[in-house]
Amino acid sequence: MTLSILAYGAFFLTTALAFAIVCLGLNLQWGMTGLFNVGVAGFVAVGAYASAILTTPPSDMHIGGFGLPILVGWAGAALASGFVALAVGAVTLRLRADYLAITTFGVAVVIHLVALNAQWLTGGPFGIGFIPRAFDGLADRPLAFAACNLAVAIATTITIYLWLERLARSPWGRVLRSIREDETAAMSLGKSVTRYRLQAFAIGGAIMGLGGALQAHFIGFIAPNNYLPNFTFQVWAMLIIGGAGNNRGAMLGALLVWALWSVSGGSISAFVPAGMQARASELQLAAIGASLCLVLLLRPRGLLGEPRNWLKPAPPS
Repeated sequence: MTLSILAYGAFFLTTALAFAIVCLGLNLQWGMTGLFNVGVAGFVAVGAYASAILTTPPSDMHIGGFGLPILVGWAGAALASGFVALAVGAVTLRLRADYLAITTFGVAVVIHLVALNAQWLTGGPFGIGFIPRAFDGLADRPLAFAACNLAVAIATTITIYLWLERLARSPWGRVLRSIREDETAAMSLGKSVTRYRLQAFAIGGAIMGLGGALQAHFIGFIAPNNYLPNFTFQVWAMLIIGGAGNNRGAMLGALLVWALWSVSGGSISAFVPAGMQARASELQLAAIGASLCLVLLLRPRGLLGEPRNWLKPAPPS
């Protein structure tokens, strides 16, 4: 019993850290630069499918079957998602606020429809299975398998966090915040606002794709319904509850919201009759929405606000 609880705890934390990586990418776009991206699910899907296509064995159901190592798949996921974000950003980043949000939401819908209907590419509604999982040889030992995957997720998340913290304190990061606060003032200082916004959007998209790939290889299966608008809502709730503009807040928000999602899902399974559980599952979104409203009322800047020391220059290497 104790081993099962520990294995589930490791599974829970690994999934939460995959969300934390996606949330860190959104924090770079919105928290640092003020880019209102409502197409998070689309960029995550691109990364997950790219890595799956590169690493899965041959299949008659979809293109790919290259059987490449998982790390190559992760690199391909970041590049593919970053390239899509770069292409989307080059067309849309001249838009502002609500218009950018509507456009990115439309992009995510298009990506979902492609995943759902282009069976030759993505497996269609059947998705892609047999995605190789790290440490699959330990699958018969659930605790060891979950612990090893958790270690990889922790190492990946910490690496991205430290890199983003370094970027936030660099001159590049200070330019992003100046664009977020006053775009006209940044332009008057000779900064290419469009170029910086495009860089932040592409890097954030690449990080989201990497988070999607990590999740895909941990579960071993992906399908279009994994990347519905609900996914974007979850990630935005994580960032707002944790604290936009704060990388630690993004990770804390991911952990808390995923815990709320898991607890509410378990409560529905335990207390709601089987015939009503499909409808009752909407209560999970309601619980997140209520928590989001409560945090915004009590702590409008989130549980962890933006660090003031980011205005200080980075320490010498």
